[in-house]
Amino acid sequence: MTDEPLTVGVLGYRFMGKAHSNALARLPMFFPDAPAVERHTIVGRDEEALAAAADRFGFANTETDWRAVVDEVDVFYNLGPNHLHAEPSIAALEAGAHVFCEKPLAPTLDEARAMHEAAAEADGVAGCAFNYRFVPAIRYAKELIDEGALGEIHHVRGRYLQDWLVDPDAPWSWRNSKELAGSGALGDLGAHTIDLARFLVGDAAGDLTRVSGHLQTFVDERETAEGETRPVTVDDAYTAQAAFDNGAVGSFEASRFAAGHKNDHTIEIHGSEGSLRFSLERLNELAYKSGDGRGYETILVTDESDPYVDHWWPPGHVLGWEHTFVHENYEFLSAVASGEEFHPSFGDAYEVQRVLDAIERSDERGEWVDLDLD
Repeated sequence: MTDEPLTVGVLGYRFMGKAHSNALARLPMFFPDAPAVERHTIVGRDEEALAAAADRFGFANTETDWRAVVDEVDVFYNLGPNHLHAEPSIAALEAGAHVFCEKPLAPTLDEARAMHEAAAEADGVAGCAFNYRFVPAIRYAKELIDEGALGEIHHVRGRYLQDWLVDPDAPWSWRNSKELAGSGALGDLGAHTIDLARFLVGDAAGDLTRVSGHLQTFVDERETAEGETRPVTVDDAYTAQAAFDNGAVGSFEASRFAAGHKNDHTIEIHGSEGSLRFSLERLNELAYKSGDGRGYETILVTDESDPYVDHWWPPGHVLGWEHTFVHENYEFLSAVASGEEFHPSFGDAYEVQRVLDAIERSDERGEWVDLDLD
């Protein structure tokens, strides 16, 4: 391990660029054992907006072409739209950089496979940004499941509901384009749910073996901010049924049309000895029912002994959504500095992509798709 700071280049300065830049800035204050980082270059197309972002986020340099950055930094963060995930990430890995890429890994399974293969051949660490793995309550849930507190896993239920597209006059964006995004609610939201399901019960229930899915688009076209009408070529909502290796069943759904739900990601796991429930809208809490309990108890996961909490505030002083990115960046950069594995890796993200692809093919075919036969 070197004492020199890790130089970081970031592609993207809007939503995810802001979230990860905030995390990088917070690390030295709250995680003093984190590797030192130099915020070297931020990449985007709009030079004026880029300069303003660099000033706010603490980056020394700006660049409008990612190709000029990937071989100049130790770590490359690919936080661009989905259609920009594959080429820059692969180029950065081939240049010897460590790569952290937003989810879903790619718009298509073929591109995700290419990224997974490039990561397998590279010396660097390649991680995918499934930040909900790093919620303290989710980590605590993982501990309970691994300890056998739920017994044999029977049912995994996950949903991710938002309402930002309920209004048919909501403007078109790249997230409404299959070419740019790959899929809609399925890839944008369902990817998180599938990853959490695999993370939480993979050791207890095995992997997903087959799926049956249904995708639906409710509004077929929308206007851009400039007044141009464009087609919506992705799903607004999806539902899926699934089977696990051990015989457990899964049910998953996501929607951008769920009025009254801003960012409601909920996962429930039921076993022979107990159950648990987590909601992102109450992310400091975990609802747990033991085998001999009559109902659920609500556990406030803010004690110093809970995952990551000792780095922050006294017990009971809750954390927020932005803290998940700090935890995620801490784990990723620590793996980079130590040369250890990081999860979720590109391999983990590729397995999620296989499930997303199978759900979409199931909808097209009108039948169950066996993942073992892919």
